[in-house]
Amino acid sequence: MSKIGELLVQQGKISERDVERTLLAQNEMGGLFGQVLVKLGLVSDLDVAQALSTQLDIPLRSAADYPAEVIRLDGVSQDFLFSNAVVPVAATDDVVTFAATVPQDPFIAKALSMAMDRPAAVELGLESDINKALERYLEAAEEGEEDGLSDQFSGQSDDEFIEHLRDLASEAPVIRLVNQIIHRAVDMGASDIHIEPFEDGLHLRYRVDGVLQDSPEAPAPSLAPAIASRIKLLSHMNIAERRLPQDGRIMTRVKGHELDLRVSTIPTVHGESIVMRVLDRGSIRLSLTDMGFSDDTLARYQTLINRPHGVLLMTGPTGSGKTTTLYASLASLDSEKLKIITVEDPVEYQLQGVNQIQVQSQIELSFARALRAILRQDPDIIMIGEMRDTETAQIGVQSALTGHLVLSTLHTNTAASAITRLEDMGVERFLITSSVNGVLAQRLVRTLCKHCKQEVALEPETIRRYGLQPFLREGQTTIFQARGCEQCLDSGYAGRSAIHELFILDEAMHRVIMSGADATLLHAAARKQGMITLYEDGLRKVVAGKTSLEEVMRVTQDQTESEDEAIASAAQRAEVDAPAA
Repeated sequence: MSKIGELLVQQGKISERDVERTLLAQNEMGGLFGQVLVKLGLVSDLDVAQALSTQLDIPLRSAADYPAEVIRLDGVSQDFLFSNAVVPVAATDDVVTFAATVPQDPFIAKALSMAMDRPAAVELGLESDINKALERYLEAAEEGEEDGLSDQFSGQSDDEFIEHLRDLASEAPVIRLVNQIIHRAVDMGASDIHIEPFEDGLHLRYRVDGVLQDSPEAPAPSLAPAIASRIKLLSHMNIAERRLPQDGRIMTRVKGHELDLRVSTIPTVHGESIVMRVLDRGSIRLSLTDMGFSDDTLARYQTLINRPHGVLLMTGPTGSGKTTTLYASLASLDSEKLKIITVEDPVEYQLQGVNQIQVQSQIELSFARALRAILRQDPDIIMIGEMRDTETAQIGVQSALTGHLVLSTLHTNTAASAITRLEDMGVERFLITSSVNGVLAQRLVRTLCKHCKQEVALEPETIRRYGLQPFLREGQTTIFQARGCEQCLDSGYAGRSAIHELFILDEAMHRVIMSGADATLLHAAARKQGMITLYEDGLRKVVAGKTSLEEVMRVTQDQTESEDEAIASAAQRAEVDAPAA
């Protein structure tokens, strides 16, 4: 009998080299050969299932052949079905047919036959199809509990209430369901998991490449308390407290990925809403060249991080990759010859050779207090997770003036507005010009799926309207747009890349800042000095075929609304004001 790898090679699905790579990965990750192939993205789970069906001579049950109504069987426990990923799909007086992900396991058929006291036939099923069937099975088991959780707990003491919650969270179906939710996030490459109770039921959503996507496989509403209790147990929260917000953390390993889940719960009118931020330690890119920098922007940015002292700021909204860019910046420096200390809330990733401090508000270890202590540690480079208040900003500026390179983040829309933000925080303009080297504004745009991106012709009106002409190559008349396929979950996009706006404070900019210019004037003056805006950097990626025009407009629309008029009038004022400075 041919091995599954040989079958797939014969079918032209994979190469001999792919088989060797998979065997090496299997030695490290463990698991079945076919499962490892799917994890590596070399073939689909359907390809593996069809090959396995041929190899074992076991029928493969298609998704359409699963029964609409749940088949209940006396003697077969729900825990057994969930633990072994097996579900009943047909039943007659003579035999009961089951679908399983591992039908070749003789224990499954033997155990089922003994439990039912009649023959059991086991067919092959896709994991996704079996999970959906098991979820329907679970929902059916929960039907009839109309009065919800409150009736279950009525008359119980506090200790009994907590014990009941622990029992709920420790049941095998609930454990499996929570694991499936987390596994699904890894498969989708999601950054956040949202579990939200509403009047019409429990909603499950994943944020993929910065955009929320509804999951059609939302759990039954009656399972909400059990799911919340399970997640709270894993993240070391108080499972009995459902009236106050709580924060926790789960460290786990899923499909070869070291995951750090930051868990947040808040009480809502329909129950507890849970959000889990997914930090995949294995997927972080700590190389500036992988961050999406344009060549000219990267070259100028690297000159700033190699300066011996001064402040370098990163700006952008939450989730724009500021911290990741700071980590990549630190990773590009020589930590063996430099003393690098960071103050973060929280410490997201641990860096080799870098002293990282976690802010602890409960013991009053704030950014400002940690910074004062850092200055006595003889640092060369200081990274401040975020300049949140006046005291932190002022200490950061003073640190730069005393010979340290300070990297930090600010929440502003444009690079130029970071200057006015520092002034609002109480830092004088003469201190800003003396200490700040530059400001990098950043956004993340989704990159087009390489399997389905579609070429479209550019109309002259489109080129004029969006200002594409300066970035088009000679003779170029087409760009790409998103279409959607199975590989990218029909979104048209796969992964994200950054676009940047680098505002460098040179002598000319110092004069404009000292003249009292506002953020609009500063932005106009920087453009006059040759600064590429976020929108323009996005257009460069559109022309290069990396992203779509619609995606750049979505991400930078706050920058582009009436930009031409604002810039034109601001530039005129800058010409008048700059000589007077």
